[in-house]
Amino acid sequence: MELKGQNFVGGGLSCEGGKVFHALNPATSQQLEPTFHEATESEIDRALELSVQAFREARERKLSTAPLLYALADEIEILGSELIDRAVAETGLPEARFVGERARTVAQIRMFAELVEEGSWVEARIDTSMPDRHPLPKPDLRQMLIPVGPVVIFGASNFPLAFSVPGGDTASALAAGNPVVVKAHPAHPGTSELVAIALTRAVTRSNLPAGFFSMLHGASYEVGISMVRHPKVEAVGFTGSLAGGRALFDEAAARDRPIPVYAEMGSINPVFILPSALKERAADLAQSLHQSITLGVGQFCTNPGLLVGLKGEGLDELLESLGKLTSDFPCATMLHAGIRESYLAGVQRLAGREGVRVLSHSVSEPDPSRTEVQAAILMTDADTFVSNEELSHEVFGPSTLVVTCESVEELEQVADSLEGHLTATVQGDPEDLTKHLKLITILENRVGRLIFNGVPTGVEVCPSMHHGGPYPATLDARYTSVGTNAIKRFARPACYQDFPDKALPTELRNRNEKNIWRLIDGEFSRESVVAD
Repeated sequence: MELKGQNFVGGGLSCEGGKVFHALNPATSQQLEPTFHEATESEIDRALELSVQAFREARERKLSTAPLLYALADEIEILGSELIDRAVAETGLPEARFVGERARTVAQIRMFAELVEEGSWVEARIDTSMPDRHPLPKPDLRQMLIPVGPVVIFGASNFPLAFSVPGGDTASALAAGNPVVVKAHPAHPGTSELVAIALTRAVTRSNLPAGFFSMLHGASYEVGISMVRHPKVEAVGFTGSLAGGRALFDEAAARDRPIPVYAEMGSINPVFILPSALKERAADLAQSLHQSITLGVGQFCTNPGLLVGLKGEGLDELLESLGKLTSDFPCATMLHAGIRESYLAGVQRLAGREGVRVLSHSVSEPDPSRTEVQAAILMTDADTFVSNEELSHEVFGPSTLVVTCESVEELEQVADSLEGHLTATVQGDPEDLTKHLKLITILENRVGRLIFNGVPTGVEVCPSMHHGGPYPATLDARYTSVGTNAIKRFARPACYQDFPDKALPTELRNRNEKNIWRLIDGEFSRESVVAD
């Protein structure tokens, strides 16, 4: 289908003459058509005013968003190879990557649709009245989660489907019952437009108000800031850099009425390699770590950017194997020139620090016109790492920093010096988890997900996944951007005291019409409440 390069505002296309930009194929530096138009202030305002109207109408009509989510998954699949081809052209990533990412995306959307259909996610709580209680009667109190209202979502550059227009932030916000206004990422605007067509069709198919979805383009900083500042916005979802997340958070906090920003930002996902793993499987471990470091040219938020191990023959063997694999790794294309420049600057920053040396890098020469970079392994010691905070900052791309330690105490010191991260991995044997309990305890307070004998890349989409962590990994470690618990970011508790049964939300009425799990007088049950 022909791309228009326009904004999607409440079910219709809009082009009011904002600044223009083009997508570029990073593998060829070729400019891609069409011309895309940034949203103007009036388009931003109209999109959010329509979202407020849609939210109120959907709440009054008690409309479920499950049909919307099922329809969205279907419509994305209907786009077929056209979506895949455009994503490949705008990112330089291989076709197979997007076939897999599309499957993950639609599965995630359907997972949220099933969650909404089942209904227990609202966490209904009922405490029945005790009018004869002394010295004071107890009122009837009932609580559940309700949607917050219009949500602004920022598409991520590294996952044009799974963390962008149709990604987990959008799916979870819609599942909670909120309209969304998405800021498309300027690195893949054509991919975003195709999915926006699918989402617009899904809104129509599900009979929700047209204002339930809008998508706005913007290559400049100002568009996103204007969206966050808009008084009708109730929450923001973001995946990207620490600088970008902090900028949005600061803007949201500075509003007359502050709003939450749920931002996933920087993480180096440390891997601690214990002596048993080095002794038993150093070469195999080097292979799996190399694959994780270079997966998707290192452009994963769970890329292992820090390896920590005890000095000795085992670590020497691992580093020799890892160094050889890295030198043989061919230069590869990153998502766009901005990410490439940041990666090169980050590697140069690390390599330029006293006490840090480059252990290995790709021997082939990168072609800037193809947005290529080399993989790199750098090395330092524990004292240097612990005394230099800058060494713990994320370098987004196919590199990692190895920290060598003289003792278990130094392993613990390195762990204790870390800020918040998404994951931490421990390589060893089962007995190590007891033997190194202090290390595990430190890491529990530094990350959202602890991994044993695996690699951090690969985030399973399921109810028990937690994809978040203490700052600066995210702005709020209590919340995840992957898995069904992601819905809780875009909902809030509402409590009803002594309401007549007919006036209550369906989920809180005496009769359990939806057959959901409810906490009734302290016990979970699917039974109805026996009326007095």
